Amino acid sequence: MSASYKTTAEILAKLRIDELNEMQLQALSAFKKPNDMVLLSPTGSGKTLAFLLPLVASLDPLIEEIQALVIAPTRELAMQIEQVARSMGSGYKTNVVYGGRSGSQDRRDIDTRPAILVGTPGRVADHLARQAFATAHIKILILDEFDKSLEIGFETEMIDILNHLPAVEKKILTSATQALEIPSYVQLNNPLRIDFVATKTSKLKEILTIAPKEEKLSHLLKLLQHIGNVPGIIFCNFKDTIAGVSEFLTNHDVSHGVFYGGLEQRDRESALIKFRNGTHQILLATDLAARGIDVPELGFIVHYELPSREEEYIHRNGRTARMNSEGSAYILAQKGQEVPEYMPDLEELNPTSSKKLLPSPWATLFISGGKKDKISKGDVAGLLMKQGELASFEVGIIEAKLECTFVAVKREKAQQAISKINNTRLKKKKVRVTLY
Repeated sequence: MSASYKTTAEILAKLRIDELNEMQLQALSAFKKPNDMVLLSPTGSGKTLAFLLPLVASLDPLIEEIQALVIAPTRELAMQIEQVARSMGSGYKTNVVYGGRSGSQDRRDIDTRPAILVGTPGRVADHLARQAFATAHIKILILDEFDKSLEIGFETEMIDILNHLPAVEKKILTSATQALEIPSYVQLNNPLRIDFVATKTSKLKEILTIAPKEEKLSHLLKLLQHIGNVPGIIFCNFKDTIAGVSEFLTNHDVSHGVFYGGLEQRDRESALIKFRNGTHQILLATDLAARGIDVPELGFIVHYELPSREEEYIHRNGRTARMNSEGSAYILAQKGQEVPEYMPDLEELNPTSSKKLLPSPWATLFISGGKKDKISKGDVAGLLMKQGELASFEVGIIEAKLECTFVAVKREKAQQAISKINNTRLKKKKVRVTLY
């Protein structure tokens, strides 16, 4: 193997991972066998690395075509998988395609063939129908969060994708739930089942809180004040519900972001960036946020509206109490409301408004330069501390994208930073700096 391609040990060293967990070790072992694989493990347990590590090790550096295809049900999950693959620094190119971005950008990425292509069902099916790339070398197909990708809404696209991949030798399906029956058209070959869902020792607390009739929003506010300043997601079933809750929280000076399928991609990314860096501690979201988004460890989630299916209830709860952490899932019901049959017996809480919700100490700055300009996180931090005259503790999380960078700074220093570094040079690029 060429020196530019990294071994598994070198990748783990780069990621600063001392040892893999038991689920990941079993996945690596199972990958070496000819069988297909079904990998079931809780959200946050490291499934992405569990399939990317052996996938990368199986690639042929002499082949200059796409060798592996990873399908994800949402664009956020697809982008997250791509980011993990890139962070591994394996030497193999990875690109992502998804609905909501221009086809010309897809074509530019695909023209210089990646070894791994990640994408959403609709966009991948479209490229295959157009014969945008050869499929003769695609030996590995991964369906991440397959219970979502194989739902009825994606059935046509998934059948098209499978029909366009005659050379596939191994299929890997992953999920955080056990419930779904795998459709026969997937045609798994004597699959090995690795199930860590049933063995999870959960530190999740599930708590029922009942709102008086017609007082659901005010009860939500009391609940948030009871919880205090902790990052969390409030789940709703519909964007119209999100609009109503968002207006109420805004009127009560509760800072938050919103995240649902009808938003423009730029607005969805903005909500996640601000949630990750602490500008917003609360995210109002539909089930789109229940899986496959890259967000920090959450202290709680709230079911403002309960999902109709147990699978989505499990995925929502999976956003908190991840791995060895503790977390709480609050079910906000109205008096007299029947809860679904899948709900367990829950302890009840009558929240008291004991904690004042403080505004976030952080604000987000947009900088018009990114990775393609050879700008690193260290460059941005240096600019803010030297020319912006900020102390190190006044600079928060920095996210460097291809064409721009986002950085959290202490809110009271945001305007100072903008006035001192806007229209200055970072590396060789003159950058604009604005409040995001």
